Amino acid sequence: QVQLVESGGGLVQAGGSLRLSCAASGFRINAMNWYRQAPGKQRELVAAITSGGRTNYADSVKGRFTVSRDNAKNAVYLQMNNLKPEDTAVYYCNAKTINLRVGVLEYDYWGQGTQVTVSS
Repeated sequence: QVQLVESGGGLVQAGGSLRLSCAASGFRINAMNWYRQAPGKQRELVAAITSGGRTNYADSVKGRFTVSRDNAKNAVYLQMNNLKPEDTAVYYCNAKTINLRVGVLEYDYWGQGTQVTVSS
C-alpha cells in the first residue's frame, strides 16, 4: 500500500529549528517535494529534491531550509533553521513523477501533514 507519513512538527519559538521527516512505503521515492499551507492561504511549494539530489527552494526559505534524502531508508527530510512566525503552517510531503516523454502523470502522492507553529 502506498503511504507517506510526515513527522517532526511542533511548537517552536522564533529563531528555533525543527527537522521534518517523511517516510515512504509501497513505492520507491523519486523526485520529492515539501509543501506548506497556512490558514487562509493556498498551498505553496517550499522545497524540492530530484532523484539525483538537486534541490530548489522558495525564495522565502532560501538560506534557512535544507531538503535532503536517504534512499536506503526511502525517506526525505526538511531541516528548518531560524524559523519565523510566517513559517507557521501544515507541512506536507509530496511524491510526484511525470513521464515527460509521453506526457503522463505517473503518480502524485501526499502525506497527511504535520503542524509547525512558530511563536514570536
